[in-house]
Amino acid sequence: MFYFVRHGKTDYSERNTKIYQGFGVNLAGLSGTGKEQIRKAAKDERMKGIDLILCSPYTRAVQTAAILSGESGADIVIETDLHEWLANKNFVYEDDGTAERAYEEYERNHGRYPVGREMAWEDAASMKKRVLGVLEKYASYGKVAVACHGMMIQAVTGGRHPECGEIIEFDLRGQ
Repeated sequence: MFYFVRHGKTDYSERNTKIYQGFGVNLAGLSGTGKEQIRKAAKDERMKGIDLILCSPYTRAVQTAAILSGESGADIVIETDLHEWLANKNFVYEDDGTAERAYEEYERNHGRYPVGREMAWEDAASMKKRVLGVLEKYASYGKVAVACHGMMIQAVTGGRHPECGEIIEFDLRGQ
């Protein structure tokens, strides 16, 4: 069984300054509130007996995994394919305005490309495929926490966008 844990609230107060420009925005860590959200999640009954913690390479997810590991004692494995949704699937950094418009298109089209068109942004099916590829490598573990991102969780589960610190159960066998 997998337990997606959406990272806690992020501190973007230095966004677009120093090293926090472009892809560097993904170096932003958890805010004080975000750390508390994850401390609470770490005490959730579903986190007891976790065998392993998979995590996105983004700082907010790594800090989430570290807090979960501190409570559970489980090892952390960083998997680069657990990254957040891409405003440009070719790993080209998009400025904030372009990324916001891409997100609005994604939402308007429910994560699917309009019929007959391919867009620059990553669609939900592509996100799901890359994440399931990671999860399949760890299917032999009993309980795995996955410290990651809301849009990714939503794309994989077909559910709603989770709140920061929320835990979503996921059974890979149902896929």
